[in-house]
Amino acid sequence: MSADGAVITTETKPLVDSFGRRITYLRLSVTDRCDLRCNYCMTEDAVFAPKANILTLEELGAVANAFIARGVRKVRLTGGEPLARRNILALIDALGARVRSGDIDELTVTTNATQLARFAEPLREAGVKRLNISLDTLDREKFAAIARRDALDRVLAGIDAAIGAGLKVKINTVALKDRNIDEIPSLIEWAHGKGMDLTLIEVMPLGEVEEDRIDQFASLTDVRRNLSERWTLEDISDRTGGPARYVRVKETGGRVGFITPLTGNFCDGCNRVRVTCSGELYMCLGQQRRVDLKGALRSGGPAALSSALDEAMRLKPLGHDFEISKRGDGVRVPRFMSATGG
Repeated sequence: MSADGAVITTETKPLVDSFGRRITYLRLSVTDRCDLRCNYCMTEDAVFAPKANILTLEELGAVANAFIARGVRKVRLTGGEPLARRNILALIDALGARVRSGDIDELTVTTNATQLARFAEPLREAGVKRLNISLDTLDREKFAAIARRDALDRVLAGIDAAIGAGLKVKINTVALKDRNIDEIPSLIEWAHGKGMDLTLIEVMPLGEVEEDRIDQFASLTDVRRNLSERWTLEDISDRTGGPARYVRVKETGGRVGFITPLTGNFCDGCNRVRVTCSGELYMCLGQQRRVDLKGALRSGGPAALSSALDEAMRLKPLGHDFEISKRGDGVRVPRFMSATGG
């Protein structure tokens, strides 16, 4: 029973793990398919889940609603590329209604922006106010080499369409050794010039790609040191619900975020979980243990789904064990990021 006398049932009690961390943030993957093949994310010949294994849009909505009933306040739709999911706006409309009713604080989408030019206005109308857009370079040849697709023009057009629609955009850039490190200052200047934040992310050892991870990994400790030699970086307390820690660049007025799973573990404050498009709940991005929400939903409905969430809270680990310190590190978690959701 709560302090005001209301009865708290299994279906409504907050999601709190065994370490006392309250889960308020759901990253829900709607597809593992993507129209890019970024070489740090997946292989060129990546194998995707059979369509029969994928949750329907109605089931994705039921999963999201189960989390919302248990206290989740922020939902992020991810992929793969979520805008590649057929009829995805139906799910976005339904979740946007939960924002308008006050049941959740925010609905956001992570996208590569290749299809955003035609989705920007509909997303805004559905209730999305903020997007995370993945972009690692402004150089067309570099983009084609990293993403294995010549799509930079479409991405930039999508970003402009999102800004034009009034959506708040944050750029996510993976720091890649010998690929884009020299370009990071110009990326920041470009983003801040358009009124966008930019968050830098260390490459994570998810899935076995063609290269050794040590040949991709760049420490953001080093990147930040180099940026501080160029600009005045002011630590700020701003948070957007995820693991990024922000600074303000005095000279540009914009924010730069740092997500440092390897050089600055942030697991002690983890408030999030991830659900794949096939209904697997991963309590930690860097661990393999998971709970089958699809099986629970299809066999027992909402009650079984809520019980599965309780089991997940018991199993959520204290933190990941990512490491890229020597050649051969990086395959402790065999699934690709696209399979888990960003």
